[in-house]
Amino acid sequence: MEFLLILVVFLAVVAIVAAPLRAGRAEELERRESAELADLEAAKEAKYREIRDAELDLRTGKLSEADHKALDRQLRAEAIQLLRRIDAVRGRRAEPITAEQADAKPAARSDAPVG
Repeated sequence: MEFLLILVVFLAVVAIVAAPLRAGRAEELERRESAELADLEAAKEAKYREIRDAELDLRTGKLSEADHKALDRQLRAEAIQLLRRIDAVRGRRAEPITAEQADAKPAARSDAPVG
């Protein structure tokens, strides 16, 4: 009987002492995920800027139509991968992306600088 009482007290002490360590680990994981999410969001915005720059290069004649198509398809595929990684970090399951969505142009933002 005494052994069981000592064991219960010991386990309670261990649980109390270990609680801050478990909380610290959760906070560290959350910090890492937040930092990773911020990096991915920045990469996404940079990729969108690359897509807009490629469109501008096409309009100004710096890229041929064929070169633009190839570059645009590659940049959009990379953007899709970034979006999937963002969804994974956020803990959501990414929806399958159709070919039409992959070929769609991102909406131009009026507040975004071009060039």
